Amino acid sequence: MDFLLEGILAVTPQEIVMYVVGGLLIWLAIVKEYEPSLLLPMGFGAIMVNLPMSGVINQMMQGIGETQGIIEWLFRTTIEASEALPVLLFIGIGAMIDFGPLLSQPVMFLFGAAAQFGIFFAICLATLLGFDLKDAASIGIIGAADGPTSILVSQILHSRYVGAIAVAAYSYMALVPIIQPFAIRLVTTKKERCIRMQYNSGSVTRKTRILFPIITTIIVGLISPASVALVGFLMFGNLLRECGVLNNLSNTAQNELANLITLLLGITISFSMRAEEFVRVDTLMILAIGLVAFVFDTIGGVMFAKFLNLFLKNKINPMIGAAGISAFPMSSRVVQKMAIKEQPGNIILMHAAGANVSGQIASVIAGGLVIKLVTAVL
Repeated sequence: MDFLLEGILAVTPQEIVMYVVGGLLIWLAIVKEYEPSLLLPMGFGAIMVNLPMSGVINQMMQGIGETQGIIEWLFRTTIEASEALPVLLFIGIGAMIDFGPLLSQPVMFLFGAAAQFGIFFAICLATLLGFDLKDAASIGIIGAADGPTSILVSQILHSRYVGAIAVAAYSYMALVPIIQPFAIRLVTTKKERCIRMQYNSGSVTRKTRILFPIITTIIVGLISPASVALVGFLMFGNLLRECGVLNNLSNTAQNELANLITLLLGITISFSMRAEEFVRVDTLMILAIGLVAFVFDTIGGVMFAKFLNLFLKNKINPMIGAAGISAFPMSSRVVQKMAIKEQPGNIILMHAAGANVSGQIASVIAGGLVIKLVTAVL
């Protein structure tokens, strides 16, 4: 009983805040089903690492000396020492993606690029607010709407805010159905949201599907070598899917590999959610800037579509531009749901899906470019 009372008295107000944060993440995962495979282990891990003298992090044991807990060991070996986990996760993500809607309408590549605007806007904003360049760049990548890319960039640039960035990136990814409709309505009229589009469902040959990941990796590697680890593993996973001779490996990458890595990544990232590192004004600023990045990604894609409409006879529904973020397939579904709500029977899902998968590629390219630019400056 004395040990229990001693433990309770050792809890700080900051640690109580982290218990609430952990509980909120678990609630979002279970009740709202927002990214449960990552938010649940992150939430539970946040509680574990903030227990007084927690055995999952480094501590002094009487008669034994200093010991390294399991979560700290995982963090030191898989996050701090290498970028293995988020990079390997891209194999599973690539195996899940069907690039068919994009290959049948290549113009959608443009929307994936335009919807990365929020990244660079947020980097500038974070710098103006006093963050140094490597931290500002890491924070800006939250706007990629791609959790693994956000984690990887913050690792490579040795940001001090890996935990806060991971929480913001995955939380806002999960909140796409709330954030994007607000941002879209902010810059569009009802008439624009009701625009109908014709989908020319041109067939994509198996050869094209196989050559696409190979050619993409070569082109991106020549343009932005720093992106090869990101794009290459994403495309390798897609090649497993499309080659037709490795179905077992493709299924394993999509399920067992992706689930196991996501689980380990979530519990490991919680090491960066210790109260002394997380409960700070900086963290609130990161969450705010991340939200700004997300909103401006959406606005950037929408405004690009509106710009194109100035020159096109057959108008584009500007909501397609919003689907250019990396949150696949959630963003394309949100856009389709809005289209149906504005005008029943308006089907723009395949256009949105094409923009959405282009956002997957654009986000990892943007991550590589940010790494290259920042390391060049520093």
